[in-house]
Order: sequence, then structure tokens, then C-alpha cells
Amino acid sequence: MSTVNKFEGLEVWKLAGELCKDVFQLTLCESFSKDFGLKDQIRNSIGSIMDDIAEGFERDGNRELRQFLSISKGSFGERRSQLYRAFDQSYLSFEHLERISQKTITLGRKVSKQIQYLKTSELKGNKFKSAKPQKQLEPKNPQEQLKP
Repeated sequence: MSTVNKFEGLEVWKLAGELCKDVFQLTLCESFSKDFGLKDQIRNSIGSIMDDIAEGFERDGNRELRQFLSISKGSFGERRSQLYRAFDQSYLSFEHLERISQKTITLGRKVSKQIQYLKTSELKGNKFKSAKPQKQLEPKNPQEQLKP
């Protein structure tokens, strides 16, 4: 894996953004848009996936990123459950349910692979990089320090 310097460079964050757009479009249909509770809940859950990935990355530690990726992975299950509820209410077709669910499952697998990579990585994160000690100039002869 290549080094990523900002969360916008993470593939899983980008794919979560695409899913977010897909879900937003689904919730625009007339019947779905009137179910304010489910519409808001499903929009918020997919948004929180992106946000958790970004937050974990910005904490600059391998362990924190793994934790937030794990939280986002749990949100994928929540989101799929919400999609089934929307399907049961006839807010979306079976084809839409399958397409979005499959994207969600695929992204969940990518997140799992990212977590596994981080577990085995030697890198601990930016906050653990030690600053190089500054070389102090010292006189060669300690007696020179005492001269006015």
C-alpha cells in the first residue's frame, strides 16, 4: 500500500462517498422522501461512515484508524438493515436493494482488508514519529565555555 497523507486519498473513504451519493439519490424518490425518520436515519448512517474513516485517519495513529474503520464497518451492517426496511416499505426496488447492498458488502470487505493491513503494519502513525534531536553545538574544549 502506498502512503496516504490525507484522508481524501483513502480508497475506502472515496468509495464511501460514492455510496453516500447513491443513497441520497434513492432517498429523493417521493415516497421515501416523506418518511422523514428512515430517510434521515439512512442518510446519517452513510454519512457517519465517511466521517468515521476521516476522523480515524486524522487522529494520526494506526490503532485509532483501525478502531474507527471497525466502527464504520459496523455502520455498513446498520445501513444494509435500513435498506431492507426501505425495501419492505416499497421505497426502493429489489434491483436497487441488491445493487446498493452489494456495493456496501464490497466496501465492507475493503475496510476489513485495510484493518488487517494496519494490524500487521510496522507503522504506528504520524503521532509516534519521533522528532530528530537537534544537534547542539558544543565547544571542543570545555574550558572555552568559561572564557569571557
